[in-house]
Amino acid sequence: MTFALPIFRRASSAGAMRRLMLFFAIMGPGIITQNVDNDAGGITTYSLAGAGFGYSLLWTMIPITIALYVVQEMAARLGAVTGHGLADLIRERYGVRTTILAMLALLLADFGNTMAEFSGLAAGGEIFGISKYIFVPIGAVAVWLLVVKGTFRVVERVFLTASLFYVSYIISGAFAHPDWGEVLRATVTPSFSFRTGYLLMLVGVVGTTIAPWMQFFLQSAVVEKRITVKEYGYTRTDVLIGSIMTDVVAWFIIVACGAAIFAHHLHVETVKDAALALFPLASRYAGALFAFGLINASLFSASVLPLATSYYVCEALGFQSGVDRPVRQAPVFYGLYIALIAGACVVVLLPGAPLLQILFLSQVANGVLLPFILIFMLLLVNRKRLMGAYTNSRTSNVIAWATVAVMIVLTLALVVTQVFHVGG
Repeated sequence: MTFALPIFRRASSAGAMRRLMLFFAIMGPGIITQNVDNDAGGITTYSLAGAGFGYSLLWTMIPITIALYVVQEMAARLGAVTGHGLADLIRERYGVRTTILAMLALLLADFGNTMAEFSGLAAGGEIFGISKYIFVPIGAVAVWLLVVKGTFRVVERVFLTASLFYVSYIISGAFAHPDWGEVLRATVTPSFSFRTGYLLMLVGVVGTTIAPWMQFFLQSAVVEKRITVKEYGYTRTDVLIGSIMTDVVAWFIIVACGAAIFAHHLHVETVKDAALALFPLASRYAGALFAFGLINASLFSASVLPLATSYYVCEALGFQSGVDRPVRQAPVFYGLYIALIAGACVVVLLPGAPLLQILFLSQVANGVLLPFILIFMLLLVNRKRLMGAYTNSRTSNVIAWATVAVMIVLTLALVVTQVFHVGG
């Protein structure tokens, strides 16, 4: 099934303006979901990819962007056609036991992801000389007030504004003064290694770019915004823009760290190290923008990730959910949201907490869980009784199943290399 992108159709200027205004009214779920994907864990993963492997992983951004768009488009279409969230559909079609097991795995991964956001906030504050014991609690209260006290429209506008600040990473990449010829060659020339470190990084890059929670959040956002098949073409455009935005930012993060850190044979272990390295090696503006981007991404994602988790857990278990509902109508939804934020803050503020391991391994966990969620989505989106004329096209099925197969192969390769200690 194919969909035209209505804002690009030829028409009178008045008609085009009406469609553009309608697009601005409907846009949000795709751009927000995919920009949150560049969270503290994602920025750390891309930074370590560039710092540790130079430009050799840039080529992955092209197939990842295609796969990201196909997967997110399926989630949005499922929400528009059925009017139900993904967790709700999985429970209805595959039973409570399967749903609870999937939710437990995702809940653990998302708790790690939420800790990653607050550890990113702590790192960003420390770059500017602000103690994490001050900065993290302030950030947690701000996140709590936004979602618990705000309406869906207010929250969405704040999230869209936060998405604009990711341009700081594009500027940082330019300030790093890379060899653009080498960068472009690496982008279009695939390279591969069976070394454990390379495979772990590759799984992490894919896992942080196409994360399991994204499918649940996007579909729930489409449902909560009451987008139907009639308006779906605009949402598809929204998803396309978001897919391109998020991976352009990821590409520039890898470029910046490849040019300023890998090229100088430096060793960094955290995103804080990467940002500090940019100050003398690229320019103080690059380092400052990189750190500012980390703070923005951490706050942005610390708002959305626990929200996504609350949405799909409540959907799966049949509880009321939604930021437009008062607390008394959705106590489990808000209670889980607050518990995730408070629990993540406590762990991050513990002395000696292994923040880097939490950050990076949460992204690898996303990569391992992703195939299972995609299989559920593919089975659902291809059900004629559920989707009618809006089942997947042959091309979408090929790309989505290929993504599942690649993630399974990469995960198995990672396990084999870990067991037999192949490479370093």
